This record gives sequence, C-alpha cells and structure tokens, in this order.
Amino acid sequence: MSSREDILARVRAHKPALARPLPQVPYFDPPPGTDLTAVFRASFVQMGGTLPDCGAADPLDVVRGIVAAVPVSCSQVPEVQGNRALGADTPPASLADVDIGVVRASFGVAETGSVCLTEVDLLVNTLGYLPQHLIVLLDPARIVSNLHRAYQRPEWRTMHYAVLQSGPSATADIEGVLVHGAQGVRSLRLFFVPDRAG
Repeated sequence: MSSREDILARVRAHKPALARPLPQVPYFDPPPGTDLTAVFRASFVQMGGTLPDCGAADPLDVVRGIVAAVPVSCSQVPEVQGNRALGADTPPASLADVDIGVVRASFGVAETGSVCLTEVDLLVNTLGYLPQHLIVLLDPARIVSNLHRAYQRPEWRTMHYAVLQSGPSATADIEGVLVHGAQGVRSLRLFFVPDRAG
C-alpha cells in the first residue's frame, strides 16, 4: 500500500458518520402574476437577441420566408423545411457553410433571456453554432422564471448534451469594439411558437 493510500484509508476510517441534510435553497421566484414572457423578451433583447415583429402574420410563415431567401438553410423543426438535409450521421463540420439554422428550444429562462438547446433539439450539436444565423422557436408556456427553476428541468438529467444559449456570439477587445459571430452565430432570432407536437 502506498503512503497516499494509507493516508486516505486512515482518513476514511476516522471520518465521523454524520448524516447532515443538504440545505434547502430557495427558488427566488418572482412575485405571483409576473409576466414571464415579458421578462424573457426584455432579457433576450438585452443579450443581443432579436424578436421580429410578425404583426398579424403566422410566425411560422415569417420563418419560412426568411429561410427561403438564403442559399443554404438547415432546419431541425418539422414545420420549417431547409434545403440542407440533416441526419444523425451528418458530419458536424459539414454545417460550416449554412446561412441559417432553425431549431426549437426545450425551454427558455426569463431571468437571463436564455434558451436551452439539447442534442434532441439540435440533432447535430454544431447546428447551434456553425450557421451564420440561428432562428429559435420557443413555446411561451415553456419559460421558467430563473436559473434555479431551469436547473430543476429534466433535460439536465436525461440528455447527454444540453446548453443554455443567450443571444448571438459576441466578443469585444479592450477598445470596446463589439464583434458578433466571432465564436458562433452572428444573429439569434426568436419566434414564440407553441409546440403542438410536444
């Protein structure tokens, strides 16, 4: 037995057997009646995201029009057809020339304006980062108040990959020059579309 193993064995043998419950962490919920969609909107825009005004038009028709206007599009949303096929065997790097990617978020976080994207939402994880622009559909009924509630969601326990994305990629140097798309998508547009399938 090495000296390290000997020391650890002695520590384990003399460790007190105390059953201490974990502390109860509050959820810091907002006041009852808070409009989570309005809070999400404000946070999302503050993080650099765009919420296009669809007026009386169907948001899905607006998304289809945007997608149809670009040379290469890739969609993981059944309601919107892209012109680049996406499958489980799609090489991740092959999405580097995609102009617009379309995905549906699992849920949104009002406090931070973030959307949760999982391996199921993306199918190929690079769909969330390699396209020039990303369009996200979000069911307003799936907005949680804050990160405390977000981490209670089942996606963190059932998925192999889940990420919270807030706005488009951005970086700024010491002179304060802001550049979008340096490490990811140049723009992130979000449309509130109820998930009728899920």
